[in-house]
Amino acid sequence: MMLSQIAAALDALLEWEQGTAETMIELPPDPKLGDAAFPCFTLAKTLRKPPQQIAAELAERFTLEGVEASAAGAYLNFRLDRAIYAGRLLQEAEGSPITGTGETVVIDMSSPNIAKPFGVGHLRSTVIGAALYRMHAEAGYNPVSVNHLGDWGTQFGKMITAYKHWGSEEKLKDSPIRESLSLYVRFHDEVEQDPSLDIEARDWFRRLENGDEEALRLWRYFVEVSLTEFNRMYDRLGVHFDKVLGESFYNDKMGAVVDELRAQGLLEESDGAQVVRLDDQEMPPCLILKSDGTTIYPTRDLATAMYRHDQLGADKLLYVVGAEQSLHFRQVFAVLHKMGREWAKHCMHIPFGLMKFEGKKMSTRRGKVVFLEEVLDEAVSRAAAIIDEKNPELQNRKEVAEAVGIGAIIFGDLKNNRIGEINFSLEEAVQFEGETGPYVQYTYARACSVLRRAGDDYRGKVPIESDALSGYVWDEASWELLKRLCDYQTELKRGLLRYEPSVIARYALDLAKLFNRFYHYNKVLTDMPIERKIRLQITHLTAQRLRWALGLLGIGTPEEI
Repeated sequence: MMLSQIAAALDALLEWEQGTAETMIELPPDPKLGDAAFPCFTLAKTLRKPPQQIAAELAERFTLEGVEASAAGAYLNFRLDRAIYAGRLLQEAEGSPITGTGETVVIDMSSPNIAKPFGVGHLRSTVIGAALYRMHAEAGYNPVSVNHLGDWGTQFGKMITAYKHWGSEEKLKDSPIRESLSLYVRFHDEVEQDPSLDIEARDWFRRLENGDEEALRLWRYFVEVSLTEFNRMYDRLGVHFDKVLGESFYNDKMGAVVDELRAQGLLEESDGAQVVRLDDQEMPPCLILKSDGTTIYPTRDLATAMYRHDQLGADKLLYVVGAEQSLHFRQVFAVLHKMGREWAKHCMHIPFGLMKFEGKKMSTRRGKVVFLEEVLDEAVSRAAAIIDEKNPELQNRKEVAEAVGIGAIIFGDLKNNRIGEINFSLEEAVQFEGETGPYVQYTYARACSVLRRAGDDYRGKVPIESDALSGYVWDEASWELLKRLCDYQTELKRGLLRYEPSVIARYALDLAKLFNRFYHYNKVLTDMPIERKIRLQITHLTAQRLRWALGLLGIGTPEEI
């Protein structure tokens, strides 16, 4: 790989671990500066020199055939000899994805709460987790996706109480999730006027924990209708799970955790509750047992982590959960360390920021929920209207509109850095211009259209003789696209290192922009044989890379739009 060769030469010069420089190499903001750049800022502290001096010294010492190194401030820039590298880059771009070590990576993702709607707010964990799953699979790992359903807890006492007071079996059957939400919201409104409802709800949950038949019947029903609703959404999003294990699955596994903590002398009393002190790590105590002797979320998550490591064979545990839970996971991982679980160092919280919809924060308690299904339907409807206008004769318009509409929603999330807050705009997401999913999908369809029109001249791969390459004059648009086509594996590695699907989304956007520029300045189906062959090959490679990148994100790739 072009960047890998440059990176390997840098690693040798800097005498550090091989592979370090590759994650730091950047593309210059202006192609006139070179074909790649290496920032020297981070070296200043260890080498005790100004970054500008480090760049200048590295430029003098750097040697690699066909690569010219020069310093520009704190950056070391590299320029490739196109006559030497064009053929290598074309060969490199035809390469297949990397193959990893086969390690098992368990990914906790989505995790909606039973008897509550699948809202837009659930989207982030679902699509980020699914993208990380595909990225790990592409890189040769063995990912295992787990949906840790919120199917236990005091909210079920509230739901049962609300149903007993105001529920209707007929309404619940007709619209289970919306009626459940209505009951849940009403409970929180009514309890402000009648606090005794809270006592009743706690009693129903106690009965549920003790195996009361009526409580269990209603709980099972809420779980059943919720899963039916959730699975419809997962099918539309193209998301699947290897394991669906709710919180209730771990009810009989928490006692052993508490016993082990007690046996190791890690439990201490605090205001009647049992906690594990984490003062040595500057964190508040981790609550294990409440004053009434019942377990709580950290206890369950300790049991969950042990099950995933011991029974699912996880080498690494990833938790794709909102950033507001960061302290909770730090505490859980710290307790695992204290319990002697060395593998706790491979447990990672993958946080993400809040998603607002048109500037508004969602709240289930107050009923301020934007139903994901309604958003998906609206996105598909808008995509269909645009497709009807642009290409009224298109076959399979319904299926294409579904792929474009759903893709717009997923891309609208994943193009953003996961830790940032998102103010989602449906109108912007469904546009066919700008940094959107439909723009990338349309570019893919354009490349496919060119290949179809090439007919018998093109059957998936065009052999290009070396003498033809040596005589081809690479214009800037072609050269910039060719270079970027070679970055697929590097970007996949970068995305995995950061647990950041936006790396793949931004790469897809870059390719789409560069291809459209290339298409604007170059006639692909020219009558000149050499140019035709090379440009068709670049078009084929672009379509291939876009299909791979969008596939990692879970976005469909219609060949006609």
